[in-house]
Amino acid sequence: MARDDASRAIGKIVSVSADRLIVELHRGSDNFTIVGFDDIHYVATLGSYLMVPMQAEHIVLEIIGLREKDSASSDASQTEMDKASSAKFLDVVPVGSMPMQGGSFRFGVSTFPPLYADALYARDEDLDRIFNVEQPSELETKKDAGGTDQQGNVPYTIEIGTSAVFKGYPVKSRLDELFGGHVAVLGNTGSGKSCTVASIFQSVFMKPEAFAALGSAFVIFDVNGEYRRALDNVPGWIRSCYLKATEPDMPIPDVSQKRQGAEIKDRFKLPHWFMSVDEWALLLRASEKSQIPALRTALGLTTLFQETPAQVANLGGDTDESLKIIRNHVLAKIILSILHSDASTPSKADRILALLNTFSTNEISKNTVSQGLYNDFGQFKDGKNSNTSNNYDNLLIFLEGHVKDEPVLPSYGNMPFSFDRLQAALDLALFYEEANGNKQIREYCSQLVTRLKSVIDNPDYEFLRADVGDLQDHDREPTHYVDRLLGIAVQNERYKKERQICIIDLNDASDEIVELASAVVARLIFDRMRRADPRNAMPVHLLLEEAHRYISEKPSRFAIDAGITFQRIAKEGRKYGAFLIVASQRPSELSKTVLSQCNNFIIHRIQNPDDLSQIRQMTPFISETVLRRLPSLPKQHALIFGNSVNIPTTFRVRDANPTPYSNDTQVRDIWYVPADPDVCWKP
Repeated sequence: MARDDASRAIGKIVSVSADRLIVELHRGSDNFTIVGFDDIHYVATLGSYLMVPMQAEHIVLEIIGLREKDSASSDASQTEMDKASSAKFLDVVPVGSMPMQGGSFRFGVSTFPPLYADALYARDEDLDRIFNVEQPSELETKKDAGGTDQQGNVPYTIEIGTSAVFKGYPVKSRLDELFGGHVAVLGNTGSGKSCTVASIFQSVFMKPEAFAALGSAFVIFDVNGEYRRALDNVPGWIRSCYLKATEPDMPIPDVSQKRQGAEIKDRFKLPHWFMSVDEWALLLRASEKSQIPALRTALGLTTLFQETPAQVANLGGDTDESLKIIRNHVLAKIILSILHSDASTPSKADRILALLNTFSTNEISKNTVSQGLYNDFGQFKDGKNSNTSNNYDNLLIFLEGHVKDEPVLPSYGNMPFSFDRLQAALDLALFYEEANGNKQIREYCSQLVTRLKSVIDNPDYEFLRADVGDLQDHDREPTHYVDRLLGIAVQNERYKKERQICIIDLNDASDEIVELASAVVARLIFDRMRRADPRNAMPVHLLLEEAHRYISEKPSRFAIDAGITFQRIAKEGRKYGAFLIVASQRPSELSKTVLSQCNNFIIHRIQNPDDLSQIRQMTPFISETVLRRLPSLPKQHALIFGNSVNIPTTFRVRDANPTPYSNDTQVRDIWYVPADPDVCWKP
């Protein structure tokens, strides 16, 4: 052992087992205090480190326990323990290794130290390597939009806080590893999750020595309406978009004075034709056996009878003539089915004319069929008191001439259509199914019809009921819609990054709306990322606040099971640059698939036994001692582990300035006031 190492020795390893080692301190050390050549070291701090020399490297040990054993005394009457002669022990676990000279710390060990190996206290330079504080920014030259070379510092790390064990030591996270995978921020309510997320954002966007993070793209699902305020001190060149889900007559709050000109605000809209068939089925709770096929047919029929044939989805090379044939076939078959039904003659006529009020063609309309529907005393006749029914017979022949051998109906292609038109299209689809012999389809789909009507009448779904004429171009087509969320614009035949942050404020929305909006928007973004060429060229991060509300392990009682979408992003998103930042106070309720794909975890205070059990299951390499401290972590303290840090570390989170709009209630100040108190609510 080198002379320097010998002077740092504080004891020897006296026990080696699979889960821990025991270090006995040298005799003469008082109260676990070691006087080194550089300083006085107190080695009894849980979570601090020792070093064991092993050939060309040091094994790093974490202290997880300390104890003292009395030495045998020849005088039985002696009651006072001689502290200097008592044996002192440290329980430690190996956490990693690093070269003796230079090199970086590596988490995990393959070889355990032998018995009686010397244990050394850790110096400041050792801690620098363990906490990765030495890696500076790198000066790079990059071209700006005009093709001019620009120099700037590109950071490797961001500072997220300071060590809770080694006072003043910065805890840093590597940018590529932290944001190159999924992140979970977990902890009880009030433990500091929102401030942690805001602090990380501020660290990313407020690095004065670096190029600004102008290429980033964050979409925040802000279900508590708290993150807009946290951006107040972000530089003006970091631009944002604020979209609030609220009723049409409700005003949208103005941005703070500091962000004037750096934020655009608008009402959150999600055109209903962006939804996939599966999302419509989940929204309307359609069953797989009969309701989903009817719904799929109805969605295809929404655009079949529109004036512009180009709006019909997925018809390939079909011409206007083929579209006309399909329209006439559908109407003719339905009308023939009604005419041949057991309903009364007046009822038949009323149903047919009502149908043609909504859906008609030049060939089959009220004008062309009404002559054959003259009702004379419960029978179709040519006129009043007529004995003939030639018009009716000719109508049957006319309609039968338009019936074809089951042509392929148009499929749903996400083309704009009126929300109210879906109800009529569903009725048309049920008529068509009945015409094909499925006489019970209307009974089977009664709940689907009722659910659709409730969605149409529910004002909470106003953000879905988009009027095509009222929308701007970027809101009508899914690709342009997503590009706006991501802050992308097309300029001179190239994509240009205009904004870095998009906040979707869902504070006023119900859980059902949150689940629907998050699932559809996330799916649209993921689809856009999969089509981008080249792939993974612009990472997008989705912040899911209160994620347990819409990414649960068990399907919710609401319409959309958003977990399906986010599970796919968790499993496949890395390939395309789509990443999740999952914040939740109930990890036991979160999708295990999503949690299992997270590369980094920031864990605040967790007290619920089910949640603690979930943390233990997903962190097998974290010492039990560290996990036992989670229920007692102070506010603004957290445990971080994953591939963005060298070693699992308990740290105090960097102060967020300003903090999100999630302050604790000041109960004393509010309760104990003079008589006739005011309530500080805005009218």
